[in-house]
Amino acid sequence: MIVSISSALLFAVITVVLVRAQRVSASSAVLVWLSGFTVAGTGLAAPVNSALTSLAHYVSTIH
Repeated sequence: MIVSISSALLFAVITVVLVRAQRVSASSAVLVWLSGFTVAGTGLAAPVNSALTSLAHYVSTIH
C-alpha cells in the first residue's frame, strides 16, 4: 500500500519537530512554514505569496 502525504504537511511536521527540539527559533520556524506553503503550491500559496509580496513592497518603500 502506497501512502502519500502532501509536502506542505511534511514541512509542517518537520518544522514542529525542529521547534520542539529547540533547533530553530520561532521566527525561523515561521519563515520555514511560509516557504513550505509557497513551494508546495497549496491553496494557501496564493495568500502567502500575496502577503510576502506586499511585505516586500512595504519594506522597499521605507526610507
